[in-house]
Amino acid sequence: MTAHGTAHGTAAGTAPETATGAAPATAPAAGGRRLPLVLRNRRFGAVWAAQVLTQAAGRMFQVGAVWWLVGYAGGTDRGLASGVFLAVSTLPAVALAPLVARVIARCPHRTVLGGSAAAAGLVALGTAVWTYSTALPMAVAYGAALLLAGCQALFDPCLTTSVPELVEDADIEAATGFELATQSLAGLAGGLLGPLVVDAAGPAGIITGCAGAYLLAAALIGATRFPTGPDAHATDQAKDAHATEQATDARAPDGGGPAAPRPLRRILAELPFVRRVLLCFAAANLFTTAVFVVMPLFTRAVLHSDGSTVAALEAALGAGTLVGSFTGGRVPGSPTAVGAGCLGLLAVALGLPGLLGNQAAAVGSMAVAGWCVGVIGVRFVALFQRLVPTGDRAGFFAVMQALLGATFPVSSLVFGLLGDHLSPRTLCLVQALGVLPVAAALWWTGRREPATPDPAPAPQGAPAAQPIEDAR
Repeated sequence: MTAHGTAHGTAAGTAPETATGAAPATAPAAGGRRLPLVLRNRRFGAVWAAQVLTQAAGRMFQVGAVWWLVGYAGGTDRGLASGVFLAVSTLPAVALAPLVARVIARCPHRTVLGGSAAAAGLVALGTAVWTYSTALPMAVAYGAALLLAGCQALFDPCLTTSVPELVEDADIEAATGFELATQSLAGLAGGLLGPLVVDAAGPAGIITGCAGAYLLAAALIGATRFPTGPDAHATDQAKDAHATEQATDARAPDGGGPAAPRPLRRILAELPFVRRVLLCFAAANLFTTAVFVVMPLFTRAVLHSDGSTVAALEAALGAGTLVGSFTGGRVPGSPTAVGAGCLGLLAVALGLPGLLGNQAAAVGSMAVAGWCVGVIGVRFVALFQRLVPTGDRAGFFAVMQALLGATFPVSSLVFGLLGDHLSPRTLCLVQALGVLPVAAALWWTGRREPATPDPAPAPQGAPAAQPIEDAR
């Protein structure tokens, strides 16, 4: 819930500054007014367009394929089929995280971005050809989902890391804002289009559209010249950092060199409040992320509707998340009070379709649920950035995203299996009942956090962890 976008924001904050040796490809503004960054910087504009295409295609394929499994191809095991598909679609981002980090550190970013987009396009194109020639077997759909998710797991973090190469230092924040907003908007567009395209053209139509989007993204990146200096500089930095880490490990603790990165276990041992909050959100994610399995089942079995209803539910959820992201900082109260209240409201929103069983209630509930998720994400990402010492933030946020992301495959499998034995209205109530204890636990965690704790000494140069009452 709170992991989405965290790694991107952190990476942008810790990325090296762009080199000034190569002049950026910018367009002059008329009348002294600065144009939007995507128009002012043609390099970044092309890569941003590639991001829109890849993320919209990935989301369109995921949502559309789930609706195809639930509405057309899943048979009596449609719940398990859709749950397995979603688990397969989210597994690479978690399982391949160490490999992805090494590839991005060692390879030119333009090569990684273009290669991953082209590979995804070829996978989708091959799957589309198969689909047009014969009925698409589920095993092929699962395999395509796994490969496409692996390509996307490589593309997204590499794009974030590439931002300082593409823009001037003064534009890094604006570029990061474009990137994060694009994630939400592209996901919203893809989730809206996926079920509609499946109803209109079947799986072949949606896979063909994804193939075209991926290949166009690869062409945009291939036609974009990245500065050569930063790529080589980034590779040298990675090598130097590795050598420095090895040398630091061999030094005495009182050596004059930089301190070695601390293991996450030690970081969390010094921040028990953060550890408890992370456990609360991991538990909440087991129930909240199941909405992507439950809502298609609800649409088919309860509403007896088509893909347009799934699209409306996806759009309501995405729009609510966007509004929550923009308004979360204005909600009064401490983070734990706001978080507990939003989790309680989220539980009500998830359970309401199970009680009323009509489309209006479902769409309204998804909008409210999305708003709660957006508010929680904004408040707690900002809180963690204040509580976690500066030198530990990169490792902390990477592990946080992996921890929260790992709950999605489990949730998809469990609720998919339950969907073949329980009615979707019952699953909605199970979600609500699962989130309520987590809301109480988060509120209790905030009550336990002392207003003026006596923190352990922080490493030199890193700020000490702040109490929750001071980090509103």
